[in-house]
Amino acid sequence: MIAFAVVFGLLAVFVAQSWLSSQAEMRMRNLEAQKKTVPTRTIVVAGKSLRFGAELSSGAVREIPWPEQAIPAGAFATIADLSKDGRRVVLSPFEENEPILRWKITGPGQRATLSAMLRDGLKAVTVRVNDVEGVAGFVLPGDYVDVALTRQSDKSAGSTDIILQNARVLAVDQNADERVEKPAVAKAVTLEVDTTGAQKIALAASIGTIALVLRKAGEAGSEFTRRISLNDLSAPSAPVAKNVPVNANVTTVAVTRAANRQEYSVPVEDKAARPADPKGETVGRR
Repeated sequence: MIAFAVVFGLLAVFVAQSWLSSQAEMRMRNLEAQKKTVPTRTIVVAGKSLRFGAELSSGAVREIPWPEQAIPAGAFATIADLSKDGRRVVLSPFEENEPILRWKITGPGQRATLSAMLRDGLKAVTVRVNDVEGVAGFVLPGDYVDVALTRQSDKSAGSTDIILQNARVLAVDQNADERVEKPAVAKAVTLEVDTTGAQKIALAASIGTIALVLRKAGEAGSEFTRRISLNDLSAPSAPVAKNVPVNANVTTVAVTRAANRQEYSVPVEDKAARPADPKGETVGRR
């Protein structure tokens, strides 16, 4: 009896293993049948890390297969296409295996100059800075800044205005590499602005002191600003910018006494809460 039990046990194990193997094989055949072949095309990618000014030689790039439906705009199909009209130079840094795109490199035979980095319709203008006005050297190429103008005719009359917002930093001194991470105190910062912005900076540099205000990374929107005068220095300010209402009901009033002119920030009264005279003009205190 024991012999029969052993034989039947072995037979049951063999049958179970055969069934499991057949099920696994059938599952693999189903997966292979459902698997779709993804069509690919070759594109040119960086063969190593490339920085501003690096030449795109055949040893610096290579071709790899890439899904045809996911090829980025401006990519090159072959190294021959990349170099057929002349040598090209890097304008924006590439990491290894990153696709080479037309808008991040120069045209055929061009040099890696600052003018090649400008977007259509924009200009480059340089601002003289120091360790304080340049945010202690933490302004780097690729950052975005606001530009503040401070004017002070005498000790009792001074003001600061934001004259530009969200200007892209093209270069710091003579460095235009956007992958630079180490801060350095600079003497000049070059910004990308439109023609009107360039005129504002040129005028501001001749009548007052310019300072750069570093924006948070990824923050592209403009915000409400107003002139800050000496009288605002004693007023409490909100520690968090988002707590300041965008439509703050304040205005700046200039008062001239003899030869002295002072500016005051005052709240704007609600016209709906004030009586009107028969002529339709608002009646207020004088």
